[in-house]
Amino acid sequence: MPTIKIPSKKEVVEAHNRIKPYIHHTQVLTSETFNRQFSTRFFFKCENFQKVGAFKSRGAVNAVFSLSESEAEKGVATHSSGNHAQAVARAAALRGIKAYIVMPDNAPSVKVDAVKGYGGIITFCKPTLQARETSLNEVVKKTGACEIHPYDRFEIVCGQATAAKELLEDIPNLDIILAPVGGGGLLAGTALAARYFGNQTKVIACEPAGADDAFRSFKAGRIVPSENPQTIADGLLTSLGVLNFEIIKNEVADIVTVSEKSIKQAMKLIWERMKIIIEPSSAVPFAAVLENKVDVENKKVGIIISGGNVDLKAFL
Repeated sequence: MPTIKIPSKKEVVEAHNRIKPYIHHTQVLTSETFNRQFSTRFFFKCENFQKVGAFKSRGAVNAVFSLSESEAEKGVATHSSGNHAQAVARAAALRGIKAYIVMPDNAPSVKVDAVKGYGGIITFCKPTLQARETSLNEVVKKTGACEIHPYDRFEIVCGQATAAKELLEDIPNLDIILAPVGGGGLLAGTALAARYFGNQTKVIACEPAGADDAFRSFKAGRIVPSENPQTIADGLLTSLGVLNFEIIKNEVADIVTVSEKSIKQAMKLIWERMKIIIEPSSAVPFAAVLENKVDVENKKVGIIISGGNVDLKAFL
């Protein structure tokens, strides 16, 4: 088996310098209500305020702007249900190249519209991983575009690590960082950032019980594929990437799971108390707090709010 290259501290710093002109240094919000309720200090890293409304901008910009001229000339291609699709389409537009995006035909319309708005060329497919990968292979073969994997790519992990890097630079000495996990790009990057820029900061991943492949993989010590996941958190449906799992199994302290009821309750509470819009995937870490899955009492706790792209048609 080939050696898996893990991003170094220097490479994360280089990624951050590369993407700074094209992303927001997102703010960190607090809530006295939540702090009192749980006898702790929460620091919410608001990637819902990021370009395209999600942390995915970081990895996508880093990946697209890391390509050589010859690699980039025929454009880039990826598959995604939403946030990564928007992020790649935007990054490609910034670099002046084409973006070919494969999306499942049940992707939220708000995300489809955003991809089109950034000039992405969409191919729809059935909502299965096999259909997504098959369609993407066909698009790459036809166009010669460079594939930008949604999460299992070195440059993606480096880019996603910059969110926790900023958080730890703004709020030093966090005891814990809670992050959601789907494919594992954000979690792997967060875990590396905690090691490189934290002070014995523990990273705990949070996952829907109805899509608990990362939890099962972590406990088994090998990748257990996601099969027929069922959750409102549409950004957390994919299986872990190989690079990501290599980092996660060595750097993450624990993975916990939460119910759909708690995810909805957490999203509602953050909307109501903090007056910010977050998507279901972003609510999963706070749902773990509500379920007492993580001991946060008398600690400094960072929470990555991963995105805020909600299809409001479901509510209106």
